[in-house]
Amino acid sequence: MPSPTYLLFRRAILARRQVVCTYRGRRRELCPHILGHTSGEEKVLAFQFGGESAKGLPPGGQWRCLALAEVEEADIRDGPWHEGRSHLRTQLCIEVVDVDVNVPRGRRLGGARKDPPASASKS
Repeated sequence: MPSPTYLLFRRAILARRQVVCTYRGRRRELCPHILGHTSGEEKVLAFQFGGESAKGLPPGGQWRCLALAEVEEADIRDGPWHEGRSHLRTQLCIEVVDVDVNVPRGRRLGGARKDPPASASKS
């Protein structure tokens, strides 16, 4: 059974809406792109465009791999959709993909690992 946080991120991806949340004690502003599991753990690959980060957020934002068990106070909001400039690297955040913003609704996802966004930072 998916957690309430997982279901919230799923709704946000399907509607291409932003998520604001607290992760590891820092406020994050995100656009979630891929949702699924790695080693049984719920995870999301998201593009962080605002908020705080332990190592600082580069201008323009950065890809983040978040463990949903560590996400608190998550909420969906309206706003422009953000993504990285390049999708050249294979994402390693999520092994079993449930939802991918880049895959049209109704199309089944095939194998475990998907290629869309860039590599993710864990901070």
